[in-house]
Amino acid sequence: MKASIGRVGLFGKYGDRGGRELLERLYGLLKARALGIVVEAETAAALGMRDVPTCALERIGTEIDLAIVLGGDGTLLGVARTLALHHVPLIGINAGRLGFLADVSTDNIGMIDHILDGHYQTEERFLLSAAIIRDGVPVLTRLALNDVVVNKGELARLIEFETRIDGQLVSGSRADGMIVATPTGSTAYAMSAGGPILHPTLAAIVLVPICPQTLSNRPIVVHSGSRVEIVLVSDQSAHVTFDGQSNFRLQNGDRLHVCRAETPVTLLHPEGRNHYEVLRQKLNWGRRV
Repeated sequence: MKASIGRVGLFGKYGDRGGRELLERLYGLLKARALGIVVEAETAAALGMRDVPTCALERIGTEIDLAIVLGGDGTLLGVARTLALHHVPLIGINAGRLGFLADVSTDNIGMIDHILDGHYQTEERFLLSAAIIRDGVPVLTRLALNDVVVNKGELARLIEFETRIDGQLVSGSRADGMIVATPTGSTAYAMSAGGPILHPTLAAIVLVPICPQTLSNRPIVVHSGSRVEIVLVSDQSAHVTFDGQSNFRLQNGDRLHVCRAETPVTLLHPEGRNHYEVLRQKLNWGRRV
C-alpha cells in the first residue's frame, strides 16, 4: 500500500440497495479519519447517494490511493480489473456469498480501521491477458482475474478445438469448452469443473476441460509464463467469457491467446489471515454433519 493514503474510493454492488447503509457507515468511518473520499458514480446512483463526491469507474483509478469494495467476489473482480493498471490496492468487504477475495465481514466493518492503521497483509494476484485473433488480426483484448473460458453457445452440443501451449499441440478436443484459470480462479468455475485448487502464490495456470468427450482429457497445470492458445476448428456456436462478466462470440478459425498479464492486483487482507482456514470455512472442510 502507498506510504500515505490521502483519498479512498468506495465501490458497491449496483443492484443491492441494502448496501447503502453499509456504504454510509464506511463513508462516516473514513470521514472521521479526515480522508478524502470518492464514491464510484454508478454505485452512488444505484444506491441513491446524493451530495457525495463521485467519479466514473473509467477515471477513478487516477483519483484514489486505495479502493474499498463492498459486495461479493464478483463485484471485486470487476473493480480489480479496472484498477490494476493504476496500481491501486483493494480491500474487499464480503456482502456476497463465499467471499474468497472479499474477506472482511460486514459484521466487522471496524476492521477497516485496523487495516488503515497498518495492521494488514499484502497479497499480489496475477491476472490473465487474453486476445482473440481473427484472420491474423486482434479483434478483442481483455483482462481476467479468475478465468478465461471457451464454452459452447446456445445449442447443447460439443464444440471442437485445439489447445496449444508455447506453440506445441497439447490436444484436439471435443467438449463443452475449456477453462483457463489463475490460482485465484482455481476456487471458482475451475474447481466446480473438477480442477485442482492452487495456492494463490503459485506462478501457475490451470487448464480444465469442461465435460470432455474423451474422459482421459484431464486438467493440467502449467507455468504462468506459458502462452496458451485455443483454436476453434469447427464452425459451431461458441463463446469466450472473461471472469464470467463479459462475453464474445467466436467464429471458426478464431485463435484465443492467453498469457500472464504484466500488472498484478494488490489485495489488502486483515492481519493474521490464513489461506487454509479460508478454504476450511468456505468449503466446509472437516465440518461434522
